[in-house]
Amino acid sequence: MKKLIYAAGTILLFTAVYSCKSGASTTATEKGKGFIDTATMDLSVKPGDNFFEYVNGKWEKQTTILPTESSAGAALEMYNRTKDHLHEILDSAAKGGFAKGSIEQKVGDFYASGMDSATIEKLGYEPLKPTLQKIDSIKDAKGIMQFVAGETIEGNNLLVAVGIGPDQKNSVVNIAGASQYGLGLPDRDYYFKTDPTTLGVVKAYQTYIKKIFTLTGDDSSVATKKMTAVYDLEKQMAASHRTNVELRNPQINYNKMSLASMDKKMPAIGWPAFFAAIGFKTDSADIGQPAYYLKLNELLKSVPITNWKAYLRFHSVDDAASALSSDFVNANFDYSSVLSGRKKLKPRWERIYRSTDANLGDALGELYVKKYFTADAKKRMLDLVNNLQIAFEARIRKVDWMSDSTRKVSIDKLHAFIKKIGYPDKWRDYSKVSIEKGQYYNNLVSCAKNEYQYQLSKLGKPVDKTEWGMTAPTINAYYNPSFNEIVFPAGILQTPYFNPEADDAINYGGIGMVIGHEMTHGFDDEGSQFDKDGNLKTWWSKEDNDKFKAKTKLVIDEYNHFTILDTLHVNGALTNGENIADLGGINIAYDAFKMTAQGKDTTKIDGFTPDQRFFLSFAQGWRSKYKDEISRQYINIDPHAPAIHRVNGPLMQFAPFYAAFGVKEGDKMFVPEKDRIKIW
Repeated sequence: MKKLIYAAGTILLFTAVYSCKSGASTTATEKGKGFIDTATMDLSVKPGDNFFEYVNGKWEKQTTILPTESSAGAALEMYNRTKDHLHEILDSAAKGGFAKGSIEQKVGDFYASGMDSATIEKLGYEPLKPTLQKIDSIKDAKGIMQFVAGETIEGNNLLVAVGIGPDQKNSVVNIAGASQYGLGLPDRDYYFKTDPTTLGVVKAYQTYIKKIFTLTGDDSSVATKKMTAVYDLEKQMAASHRTNVELRNPQINYNKMSLASMDKKMPAIGWPAFFAAIGFKTDSADIGQPAYYLKLNELLKSVPITNWKAYLRFHSVDDAASALSSDFVNANFDYSSVLSGRKKLKPRWERIYRSTDANLGDALGELYVKKYFTADAKKRMLDLVNNLQIAFEARIRKVDWMSDSTRKVSIDKLHAFIKKIGYPDKWRDYSKVSIEKGQYYNNLVSCAKNEYQYQLSKLGKPVDKTEWGMTAPTINAYYNPSFNEIVFPAGILQTPYFNPEADDAINYGGIGMVIGHEMTHGFDDEGSQFDKDGNLKTWWSKEDNDKFKAKTKLVIDEYNHFTILDTLHVNGALTNGENIADLGGINIAYDAFKMTAQGKDTTKIDGFTPDQRFFLSFAQGWRSKYKDEISRQYINIDPHAPAIHRVNGPLMQFAPFYAAFGVKEGDKMFVPEKDRIKIW
C-alpha cells in the first residue's frame, strides 16, 4: 500500500507560488498596494545580473529551513496554510456525531484511527504478519507471482506495476498497462554511481533494509545476508530500467502487446494466470518498458527462492512502514532523511492528514471547497484561462517556423483543451469503503481495495475525461496529454498566489504564468506528439517538427550550462519539457496581461510599473531555499529545473523583461537578441 501512505519528499509538477505582505504595507486601500514584498528583495543585486536574487535575496539570507522540512519558500507557505485549514476540518470531523457512511464520518474516523497512536504502537507489525506468513510459504516462481497478484488487488504493487488508463494511440478507450518497477532507491542510477554522496545514500538504504529485518525477528548476521540479497537483486533489476530521460519519450514507452506474445516472451511471469488473478479481462496490454519484464522473467528463473522471499519480505514491510509502530516509522525516516535533509519527523497529525488526502481525497476535497473555495474565484480563474488561450493563439499565428497546415492543427488543439478549475463536477463514491475508529491499518486496506476495484472497472470501457488526477486541495497544476486537459485544483487558487483583490500584474505574473506553462505543455517536446484528441501520432509536418526539435535542442544546451551547489549541472534533457513550458508560459502570460487595462498603462504601484510588477510577481512565486540533500536528489529525478533557473532562464530570453528593468550588454543575464531562444 505504498502509494496510499504519505511519503515525504513528494515533487510537485508546478510549485510556483508567491508570498506577499511580510514586509510590505497591508493597510493601503489602493488596489494592488502591498502585493510586492519589498522587504525580501536584495536591492544591492542588479536585476540584470540575477533577477531571482534581486527579488528574493534578502529573504534567502534570512530564512532558516525548519528541521521537519527539506525546503522553505512560497510553496511551503501556501502548503502550511492549506494544511492548517484541513487540520481544522479533520479535527472537527474526528469528533464524530455524523451519520454512518457520510463523508464526514469516513474522513473523521479515518483520521481518528491514524491519530490513535496507542493502538498502533500496541500492534507493532502484527497487522502485517499474515502477509509475511504467505511469503514464508512460497516455494517457486509460480508462488511468487501468485503472491504478487494477491498483493496487487489489495493496492500494493510488488515487482509488477500495473494500471489502467487511456490507450495512447486510441485515447477513447481504457487499456491495461505495466511499467518498470521493483527498486527501493529513487532512481536506477543510484545503483551505479560511485560519487561519495550517492554512496552515502546507498549505505543508508542498506542500513534501513537490515533494520527492517531485525525489527521483524532476524538477528544481525541473518539480516545482513538478507540485506545483501535484496540489494543485489534490485541492482540487477536496475540495469534493465530505462533512465528518466528515456522515460520522457512516449514513442519508445508505448509497447502494446498481445497476452499470447507476452506469455511467449516471458513465460516465467505467467501473464495469463497473473492477469486472471488480478481480474484483468483483456487479451493485450501496453508494456511500457519491456526490458524490465524480460529481466524479471530471467531473474524468476535464476535467483534462489530464499533471496526472493527476502526481497518480498522487505518491500512488504517497507510499503507499510508508516502505518506500523514507531520503530518502523523511525527506521524509515532515518533513511529518508539522508535523501531529503530533514532532521525531524513531521508531526503525526500532518502525516495522517496526508494519508487521508491520499486515501479519501475526494471526500476531504469536497469538505475543503465548501469552506475555502468560492464561485467568484472559479469565475475569475476561468477568465484568466480564456485570456491566455487568446494570447497563445495569437502567438501560434505569428511564429515564423511553423507552416500553415501545422499552424491550423495546433490552433485546433489549443481550442480543444478541456479546462478544469477548482474541483470535479462529480465527486468519488466511497460507499464501498469501510472505515472504523481504532482500525488504521484495516482502513488503509479497505481504501486500497476500493481504489483497485475502481480502477479495474475502467478496463475496456470508454475513457471518462471528467476524472481528475489530483485532489481539490492540492497545490499544483497539470497538463494531461491523453485528455488534452489543463487542470488547476482549488489548492493553488488562493491567497497569496491567486488573489481576486490583487491587480492584474500580480495575478498574470503569478497564476497566469502557471496557466501559460500548462498550456505550453500541450506543445512541448512530449505534448507535441499527441493530437487534439489525446492520441500519440504524427500530426505536424516533418519539416516543422525538425525545426521545432532544433529549437528545443537549444533549450537543452542552455540549461545544461546551469549549475547548483557550485558544480552540479542541471540535466537539460530531463528538464526539457518543463523548461519549454516555462519559456512559453512567461511569453503567453505577459501577452495576456498586455490585453488588460493595467497592462496598457504605466501607473506605478509601490514604486513599480505594471510590467515590473508582473515580473516581480513571477519571481516571488519561486521564492525557495532547499537543503543540499534534496537538491541533489531532485537533480537526478525531478523533470523541473531548480527555482533560480526557472526564473532567470526564461527571462534571459525575453525582451520585455530587458525593457522593464533596463537590462543591457554587460549584465550577467544579458543574451544578444540574435542568440535568444524563441519557440512560442
